[in-house]
Amino acid sequence: MIFGGGIKMGYNRRKAGTKTSAFGSPGRINHDSTPFYTSRLYEGLPKEEPVKYVENSIPSEFLDKVFCKTSEKMEELPDNSVQLMVTSPPYNVGKEYDENLTLNEYRAFLKRVWSEVKRVLVPGGRVCINIANLGRKPYIPLHAFIVEDMLDLDFLMRGEIIWNKASSGSPSTAWGTWQSAKNPTLRDIHEYILIFSKDMFTRKYLPDRKSTISKEEFLEFTKSVWIFAAEPATKIGHPAPFPVELPYRLIQLYTFEGEVVLDPFIGSGQTAIAAIKTRRHYVGYDINEEYVKLAERRIREFSLTFNAPKLFEF
Repeated sequence: MIFGGGIKMGYNRRKAGTKTSAFGSPGRINHDSTPFYTSRLYEGLPKEEPVKYVENSIPSEFLDKVFCKTSEKMEELPDNSVQLMVTSPPYNVGKEYDENLTLNEYRAFLKRVWSEVKRVLVPGGRVCINIANLGRKPYIPLHAFIVEDMLDLDFLMRGEIIWNKASSGSPSTAWGTWQSAKNPTLRDIHEYILIFSKDMFTRKYLPDRKSTISKEEFLEFTKSVWIFAAEPATKIGHPAPFPVELPYRLIQLYTFEGEVVLDPFIGSGQTAIAAIKTRRHYVGYDINEEYVKLAERRIREFSLTFNAPKLFEF
C-alpha cells in the first residue's frame, strides 16, 4: 500500500476493538457488546423483532380531542397510529376518581390499557409511564409490578428516569420515629418514569419529520435523573397532576414535530398542553366528565395564550 509520503507499508494495522469483559474495564472505542447481549442473562426477556414499519392516519375528527370514556377500548384510534404514549395512571388509593380495586384487579385493569396502547402504537413507538410507589406497611412497589406486566406484554424496556421532586415545597415529614431506630420511615422525594418500546428500539426515520429538541435539552433530557418541582393540585384543580415539564421533555426526546401523543389517563390535560407547546397532535381519555371539562378548558385557554398556528395534517 503506497501512502502520500511514498512510504510503503506491508500491512494495514487496525485498532482492535474492545470486548465485553470484567466490570471496570475502561475501553469503549469500537466496543463489541454482542457477548453481553447474547449471554444467558438475557434469556426469557422480550427480544427486539424487526417488523415492517406501518403508520396509519387517525381520522381528523378524532385528533386533538379528549374523550370521556375508558381507554381499555380506544376504537377511535387505528392500529399503528400513535408515536408516543405519556401518562400517569390513577393510583387506586381512594381518591375521588379511583376505584377500590385489589392490587391484582388494579394490575389487570392497567394491563388491559397497556395492551390497547400497544395496538395503537407504531412499530418502535414509545411508552412513558409516570408512577409513584405507595404505602409503608408494607411498601407497594407499583413501578416493579408495572415493569413485570409490560414485559409480559412483550414491550421492550428502554430504561427508567428518577424524577427528583426535592425542589418542591412542603417536603414530607412522615419520617416515623424521630431520631430512633425503632421505626424510621423513608420519605419518598422521587417518582419513576418507565420507558418502553413496541417491537423495536429504533423508530423509522421519515425525511419529512423534524426534531425540535435543542442540544442543551438533549444533553439534559437523556440523563436518568430529572429535577424539577411537582405541580400543586390546588393550582390545577385536579388531585394528582404532573407538571407540563414532564410530558414536554418526553415529547421532545421521543417524537418529531407533527406526530401524535396519546394520554389514556389525561386528567387535567397536561400532556395535551405539552403537545400543543411542541407542535404535536394529542389524543386523551378520561372517565371523569368533570376532569374532561377541566382538561378541555385548560387546553383551550393555553391554545389562545400560546397562539399556535393550526397543526398540519399527515
